[in-house]
Amino acid sequence: MTLREIIAKKRDGGRLTDGEIGFFIQGYTKSEITDYQASALLMAICIRGMDANETRALTQAMRNSGKVLDLSAIPGAKIDKHSTGGVGDKTSLLLAPIVAACGITVPMMAGRALAHTGGTVDKLQSIPGFDASPDPRRIVSLLAQNGAILMGQTRDLAPADRRLYALRDATETVISIPLITASILSKKLAEDIDGLVLDVKTGSGAVMPTPNLSMQLARSIASTCRKLKTKIVVLLTDMDQPLGCAVGNALEVRECVDFLNGTSPTDLQALTLALASHMILMAGKARTIRAAERMAFETVESGAARQRFLDIVKAQGGDIRSIENPDLLPKARNITALKATRTGIVNRADARLIGDACNALGAGRVKMDDTIDPAVGVVLRKKVGDRVTRGEPLCDIHWNDEQRLRSAMPLLKEAFKIGDRAVRRRPLILDVLR
Repeated sequence: MTLREIIAKKRDGGRLTDGEIGFFIQGYTKSEITDYQASALLMAICIRGMDANETRALTQAMRNSGKVLDLSAIPGAKIDKHSTGGVGDKTSLLLAPIVAACGITVPMMAGRALAHTGGTVDKLQSIPGFDASPDPRRIVSLLAQNGAILMGQTRDLAPADRRLYALRDATETVISIPLITASILSKKLAEDIDGLVLDVKTGSGAVMPTPNLSMQLARSIASTCRKLKTKIVVLLTDMDQPLGCAVGNALEVRECVDFLNGTSPTDLQALTLALASHMILMAGKARTIRAAERMAFETVESGAARQRFLDIVKAQGGDIRSIENPDLLPKARNITALKATRTGIVNRADARLIGDACNALGAGRVKMDDTIDPAVGVVLRKKVGDRVTRGEPLCDIHWNDEQRLRSAMPLLKEAFKIGDRAVRRRPLILDVLR
């Protein structure tokens, strides 16, 4: 077979075999297939789609393109969580210590920021000294030691995904549901996990902006997991406004520390405990979802989750003084309030526009090699449904560069809408697929 034949077959709507998909992934990983050839096949897949068996084969080939962790020496269930990305979504930093404190192993592999969505790895690296790229052999040691690890994708785990993701971003093929499915699951299944809890975002700040597209992605991932005999629960959650109040790397770490100290925005607490409860139930540590949620809450209330977070940060080289005293985290030189221009009720705090504004401030990246400013971002003072008077702050803008502030300010002004009456809000958790 040749790649030209494979491209033509998919271009014409044909179904690719396991062998053809494996040939492509192996060849591209070894640089035997050029970027322009791979781009052509990605575009054909984006337009023509893939059926469930093709998506399963692509996921397996990408997972097997590098090393697969062997966690068999660690007893008990290994459960991970993944989010499709959102604005202010910091639940991974909380779930690892909460669920690990319940006696469950959590190999949490996370990503970096791109476009308007934040990246867990960038948030972690705002902690001085934190190593988000441990050696694969050390990963097993850290998991055995603390029950959890917070890390980025290593060079050895699913390397095909790392190369293809950059190419998909450059060729506008990110939106393809089979390609998203394989990208997410190839990394997660390379961790040797027993189960996955998936948070699929929908709304203005999500990769999939509509409930219909989000549900299609959720079903694709659930179907692929079933074919690969991996437990899966999918939560469809709202991302029309940011999760929590903080958006920006060090600001979000600070909000996580506050959470573990017992102070949290209600939406962040609700979603974190919901995701944690499904992870605990999946691992067989509780009999009901209500018992699992109570178990998760008790780890925060008792301080066990906070201590576990300190252990994880210390073991991965992070300076725990910045967790014990968040004032030691990176701080912006300037804080400017965006004030309401009228009295009323906040009808919109658009997640996409707020994410774009934070990106303009320097909290995110447009290209993978862009440098991030860990200190900048936005802290919401008002969210949808809150009453506000004219001149009252809607949000605080943490900034270091005046030109960047000028770029961000129009986006933030557009993000907030104030009306005379409250609008009907969508539930935070829209659906659950078990």
